[in-house]
Amino acid sequence: MDPETRGLVARLVDEARALQDGIVEDRRALHRIPETGMELPETAAFVTERLDALGIGWRPCGTVSPELTRRYEELGYPGVTRSTGVIAQIGSGGPCILLRADMDALPIAEENDLPFRSRRACSHMCGHDAHAAMLLAAAAVLKRHEAELPGTVKLMFQPGEELGYGSKTMIDDGALEAPRVDAAFGLHVIANEQAGRVSYTPGVTSSSLDTLAVRIQGRGGHTSAPQQCTDPLMVANQVYQAVNLLMTREVDPAASITLSVGTMGGGTVPNALPDTAELKLGMRSFDVSARAHVLERLPQLIRDYCHAWRAGCEIAAFSCPCTYTSPELAAELLPALEAVAGPGAVRQTEPMAATEDFAYVSESVPSMFVQLGAGSPGAAPHHNPRMVLDESVLWMGAALHAAAAAGWLGGRARG
Repeated sequence: MDPETRGLVARLVDEARALQDGIVEDRRALHRIPETGMELPETAAFVTERLDALGIGWRPCGTVSPELTRRYEELGYPGVTRSTGVIAQIGSGGPCILLRADMDALPIAEENDLPFRSRRACSHMCGHDAHAAMLLAAAAVLKRHEAELPGTVKLMFQPGEELGYGSKTMIDDGALEAPRVDAAFGLHVIANEQAGRVSYTPGVTSSSLDTLAVRIQGRGGHTSAPQQCTDPLMVANQVYQAVNLLMTREVDPAASITLSVGTMGGGTVPNALPDTAELKLGMRSFDVSARAHVLERLPQLIRDYCHAWRAGCEIAAFSCPCTYTSPELAAELLPALEAVAGPGAVRQTEPMAATEDFAYVSESVPSMFVQLGAGSPGAAPHHNPRMVLDESVLWMGAALHAAAAAGWLGGRARG
């Protein structure tokens, strides 16, 4: 970084550290009001009230089509009709960098005995409350230095990350336009990583996730006359075996890809064959080409097996690609991130086995995704009802956001 940018980044880091108590307060307030899915009215209202208080302009952002609603219903997620994302902006003109935080919770009842614990049937057992609070703090310090920013910082507060599509609903509503986003930065706290540890993975950063819901249409009847029926349960069993065999015969054993049928069933009584049966399967992969091949073959295989046994089928598919960290962008951002974590303290790590819908942003613009340790090895992991975060690192998340934005804009303007 040039001296001017280095000085600005240092001031931003110090100011983010000074906001630690306020970040904790915001995080706990959000922790008390968890909401799941795409529609988060209380959470979005909290965020926009904070933005209004900071004098930061914002707009609602997110669109859900009837087709998307239908697909979610087929996968067992009814009522996905609205996305309550928020896009805010600091500075003006180009270049433009986007900072992203997710806001949604999980349908898990919290089991921690904390004064600010969730008393609802859902909870922030993935740390998204911390993400939103940290980005609000980053917004506060960046707003103070708005006149020194040679470009635009966009703030993306998104719902529906746990549904694997929240960021896409915002991209479809113009989140990356007006002005056009040139680079993006996101981070995730990790509850079972050492507090303060900052890491990233160049290239493929997280696994893809593909979900297929298969409804097999047979012909029900009495079990004493199977020749008069088309048994969808038998067909489902054949499909189950076929999709698993596909992985052993058409996928390179060295490819990082897994497929599992999570639910399968149909029928109500032992002496009658049902009309329908259902399977739901999920596939995760780090291998882009292997994933593409299997996604092409799965529907073919399922339909062919159903046809062979005179059954019909309907397939609903839903996909979230791999998140990708641009090595070039990472190299640009590392000096600013090390201003927060310390010289040489930002480490490379293995890709996350979990899926992250920041993937849709990284598909569209050069992006970097970072992990921030917020606990200790052996602690309860994410999606566990007893997950807790070490709140002492929250200022670091805010500082990483602010430093990344200011460092990148300064480098582009003066580099």
